[in-house]
Amino acid sequence: MKRRLAANEVGYNETHMDAPAVPESLITENREKRSAALSSVIAAVGLTTFKIVVGLMTNSLGILAEAAHSALDLVAALVTLFAVRVSGRPADDGHLYGHGKIENLSALFETLLLLATSGWIIYEAIHRLFFKAEEVIPSLWGFVVMGVSIWVDKTRSKILYDAAHKYRSQALEADALHFRTDIWSSSVVILGLVGVFVARRFPRFEILAQADGVAALIVAVIVVYVSVELGLRSVQGLLDHAPTGLDARIKAVVEEIPGIIDCHNIRVRTSGSKTFVDVHITVDAQQTLLNAHDLTERAEQAVQAIQPNADITVHAEPNTVAES
Repeated sequence: MKRRLAANEVGYNETHMDAPAVPESLITENREKRSAALSSVIAAVGLTTFKIVVGLMTNSLGILAEAAHSALDLVAALVTLFAVRVSGRPADDGHLYGHGKIENLSALFETLLLLATSGWIIYEAIHRLFFKAEEVIPSLWGFVVMGVSIWVDKTRSKILYDAAHKYRSQALEADALHFRTDIWSSSVVILGLVGVFVARRFPRFEILAQADGVAALIVAVIVVYVSVELGLRSVQGLLDHAPTGLDARIKAVVEEIPGIIDCHNIRVRTSGSKTFVDVHITVDAQQTLLNAHDLTERAEQAVQAIQPNADITVHAEPNTVAES
């Protein structure tokens, strides 16, 4: 049996003198992930404050809905920052596969926050549309805050997505997807404010006065859709759902190696940004241990080629079929 230590199993402690040497790439990865998450927190603080002030000034449910959304964005961003810090810790006696699952748990928590926000927005929008109308005061500030929101969300979603793609971080990817949808929801709110403005200037289009409430409902639908998608992916990660088709690809590339008779008992699980792969191979029982070990090395290299930076365990078994 062969085992290669994963990057986060060598230890991550930049100050402890007795800790093993830490690869510079691992230190850089954790630093960049924390930086991306921290930038999201700072942006969320500014946007939440700006939207609350302008929403109260204009009495716009659409903007207040976005303010509530941004407030939960802030909570989610804080949770993500915590998650990427913890997930970078090395494996220990209580967490032999590392701490990567905290990223999946963080994404699930973010999902629950988003669903709670959606419920409040839907309730308030229906109340205003059908039971008690509230006057919305269209203002230049309303358009300004939503325009700024779109620009900030576009910038931070790119930062988060780049870091998530580079380091295969589900927590950062969840944040990136979340903020990317904020761009669309903010655009919907702007259309709602335009409708209210037109209704005030041209009475024959009075029906457009309800555009703000409708915009809030559309925002809620977008948030629900994203929440369900993130929730399903988070649960799949927590339940060790293997990447679709990866086991078949592993079997195909390993069995192409001369000297390997069969590849079986393939098990794949993910933990945060890390993928763990267990593979059993069948080899000629008459060859030397050194040759069998060489085949496990080649099998590992083949798997690494299709799943870079994976933690791979290859177990070699003798061929028990009697030779004729």
